[in-house]
Amino acid sequence: MQNKLLIFALMLLTLTSCASSKKFVYLQDLQAGQKESFNTKHEAIVHRDDRLRITVSCKSPALALPFNNQNGVVTVSADGNVESTRGVTKETGYRVDIDGNIIFPILGKLQVEGLTVSQVSELIRNKIIEGNYINDPQVSIEFLNFKYSVLGAAGAGVYSVDGDRITLLEALAQAGDLAVNARVDQVLVIREKGNEREVFAHDLRSKEIFNSPAFYLQQNDVIYVVPKYRMKDTESRVLEYLALVLSLATATGTLLWYTTR
Repeated sequence: MQNKLLIFALMLLTLTSCASSKKFVYLQDLQAGQKESFNTKHEAIVHRDDRLRITVSCKSPALALPFNNQNGVVTVSADGNVESTRGVTKETGYRVDIDGNIIFPILGKLQVEGLTVSQVSELIRNKIIEGNYINDPQVSIEFLNFKYSVLGAAGAGVYSVDGDRITLLEALAQAGDLAVNARVDQVLVIREKGNEREVFAHDLRSKEIFNSPAFYLQQNDVIYVVPKYRMKDTESRVLEYLALVLSLATATGTLLWYTTR
């Protein structure tokens, strides 16, 4: 009888100590071999305070030079490719101002907020052609400061993106995955669009996350992972575990005392 009680107490202690183990199962309704369509043409949208690197090239190198002086000294190859002679830094590129405009050489002020990268490229290309500056310009654009933030029950911080295409799952992986106290069914993406702020809720257990408008992140999105409870410091957790062990030991000793009488 005593042995049984001891075994029972040890099992109870083991189960209790493992209760907080991290056991997240993502995409529970996703089946092997099942095909899912997805958006292959996703593009980031330009927002205020974005910094863009814009390069214009053409077959006549000299014609492209006036459109590439924002980033410092440039070199133009014989085939029309334009490259900056210094590394890209935070101060280079074209910053989108508070009104959603950039000041572009020769063309002046351009409204770019709310446009995709390809739309901005087409806008600049058309204006160059309309002004009879270059007949067939090639315009390439990339973000210099694409970033997102993570808060709540995850690896909190501000993360930079190489390029302008990252999914919510990739962003969470980059942040070190969810914490042990995360609500896997309450992962929010907070997005600003113009003068409005929109919140998208996600349940990471469901494949419906792939259909979310926020599955592909936009510049300056904020990911907030709702916690189940507030994480306690190490000292508090140690004290709680010691109290639990003492309680179990006391209860076990009491049972043994009664059974041996």
